Amino acid sequence: MNEAVFGVLGVGNIGSAHAGALYRGDIPGARLGYLCDVDPKKRDFCRENYPGVEVLDDAGKLFDARPDAVIVSVPHPLHAKMGIAALEAGISVLTEKPVDISLKRARTLCEAAKKSGKTLAVMLNQRTDPLFIKARELVKTGALGDLKRSVWIVTNWYRTQEYYDSGDWRASWTGEGGGVLMNQAPHNLDLWQWICGMPSSLRAECPRGKFHDIEVEDEATLFCRYPNGASGVFVTSTGDYPGTNRLEITGTKGKLVLEKSRLTLETFSPDERVFCFDKAQKPRDTQKTTLFQNGKGSHAAILRNFTNHLLFGEKLISPGEDGLAQVTLTNAAYLSAFKGREVDIPIDEEEYEELLRDLQKNSRRSAGASSSPDGKYKTRWQVNW
Repeated sequence: MNEAVFGVLGVGNIGSAHAGALYRGDIPGARLGYLCDVDPKKRDFCRENYPGVEVLDDAGKLFDARPDAVIVSVPHPLHAKMGIAALEAGISVLTEKPVDISLKRARTLCEAAKKSGKTLAVMLNQRTDPLFIKARELVKTGALGDLKRSVWIVTNWYRTQEYYDSGDWRASWTGEGGGVLMNQAPHNLDLWQWICGMPSSLRAECPRGKFHDIEVEDEATLFCRYPNGASGVFVTSTGDYPGTNRLEITGTKGKLVLEKSRLTLETFSPDERVFCFDKAQKPRDTQKTTLFQNGKGSHAAILRNFTNHLLFGEKLISPGEDGLAQVTLTNAAYLSAFKGREVDIPIDEEEYEELLRDLQKNSRRSAGASSSPDGKYKTRWQVNW
């Protein structure tokens, strides 16, 4: 294969941005061959802005065309369904986050990828940010010792009521499958577990419509327990202005803080667990290092990695199965909030399916279509340091 021909399924905000990157040639070895959307206005946009690219009105037609890969950027509840159909047609898939709105559906998509022998990846673009890459390296190599605690306050995902009113699919159990945890914060949740690992249990509060007239949560607080006894707290909101974005991770050998586009590391020796109980041991002066990293996670970096994987076998940054962790945390938080109790991880997937069916049954909004295209990546999709 000398080049990978892409189709984009769903040409809203993010789909059109991916299409633009492919069409401009920003991704070496990739070519935009097909665009597909059920909305006639979006198809008109595609014909006007991407001359020479075939525009289709039905996903089946796109799959019949057999591109090498499809970018799935339709509403969240359709990610697994459309991804499975593409894989069964012999097409590799790069899906937008989340992999789907429920762990059971997301897992089915991953199983379909294994069965098909094709590639499945998810757009977890913040994994390409040097800040998070370095933080993960420090934790995984033991620079902090054994983890004690992590606290991520990410409340600068501010949204107005106008934002939520801009589409019937927004902030609904049928259209997005949840609120801030499912739409704005999935990247943060993925990074949190990518750096610190998955908890063994979780307790959450997810008040619905606390700051906006919506049916899903616009604030969430997660309290997590880890297998080694460490604890974690995750706080997010779309109702705080200007909000905060601060991640602090504490271990037995040091602490790191990520805030305002920089990572600060403090380390000491010996291990705190040693000098806590051995009076002959004294902690030495801490060494503090600040690393300024102003890079942002790049959608194009994931597209390049995915293309290079198809062409040359490059290792994927965000394979499809990695997307299951974020969906697990989100589903666990909703289960905990609605059941009023701590839940174990892994969760009971059938129990969550039953809860989701009940929530969707009473939803006042529709699955709808994704938002209007403009072909540009937006700063609000970043983690917002």
